[in-house]
Amino acid sequence: MVVAIDGPAGAGKSTVARAVADALGFTYLDSGAMYRCVGLVAREQDRPPAEVAPELRIELGERVLCDGRDVTDAIRTPEASEAASRAAADPAVRRAVVEQQRRIVAHGDWVAEGRDIGTVVAPDAAVKVFLTASPEERARRRAAQLGADVRTVLQEQAIRDQRDTTREHSPLVAAPDAVQLDTTGLTLDEVIARVAALVDAVR
Repeated sequence: MVVAIDGPAGAGKSTVARAVADALGFTYLDSGAMYRCVGLVAREQDRPPAEVAPELRIELGERVLCDGRDVTDAIRTPEASEAASRAAADPAVRRAVVEQQRRIVAHGDWVAEGRDIGTVVAPDAAVKVFLTASPEERARRRAAQLGADVRTVLQEQAIRDQRDTTREHSPLVAAPDAVQLDTTGLTLDEVIARVAALVDAVR
């Protein structure tokens, strides 16, 4: 079974998906980490992301390994985030990463989060959730996570949202059959309970 959790930056996808996976006994797939790996390596090697993506061997677990190198912390910097967003806008990068993601979720029980899991990677997912929150709440969460200024994060977030929703290939959009869940004002436990209830309903 695949549980697809999509949504914009700062909506709480990673936190929710990881917690839901733990609660259900499923495996968690952080699709964003894969694009961050591509962006990081492309930046380090000064190469186009489309050249880098097909070559990378990415392993996701408690730590993120890229060609055997632990990049867990390196891919979480603001620079890596920006590089990931740009890499993800490249159709060739998306094709390479989506192919890897489809192979990963083809077997077993997964909670996969990203921006196109329910629309592109796993359109037949048993449960699809589109997480969102108000722009201000999303920026507040990101700023707290990064130790950054909220106003700066809000400005950068608007640019990233524009890029993600208007790109030609795999734009950020809720799948027609996704349950939209606004997490503004909800606790993590409340969100987990709502997603878990959706899974229980189709088991």
